[in-house]
Amino acid sequence: MDWILLFLAGLFEVLFAFCLGKAKDSFGNLVYYWYLGFFLSLCISMGLLIKVTKTLPIGTSYAVWTGIGAVGTVIVGIIFFKEPVEFWRLFFLSTLVVSIIGLKFLSH
Repeated sequence: MDWILLFLAGLFEVLFAFCLGKAKDSFGNLVYYWYLGFFLSLCISMGLLIKVTKTLPIGTSYAVWTGIGAVGTVIVGIIFFKEPVEFWRLFFLSTLVVSIIGLKFLSH
């Protein structure tokens, strides 16, 4: 169950990065909704991370959380913000995914 919560925490990290990206391009009152989304997703992400570190090792939890956030944010950047898709970018992104999976299997 903790690994599922950790995965959700990583997804909320991706969401708060997405909200930041949208807020910088927004106008008027709409920007406040993106900042609200950022703040709420940040709180949920951190809350879930705190919860899972009560049973999972902090080093593993943090590495997996940031890894999910990094991979997800790059994917969101490619899809929603038209960031470049290059071989080396995808290569190193895939090594990060393999590292996250490795940490999960080595964790007790």
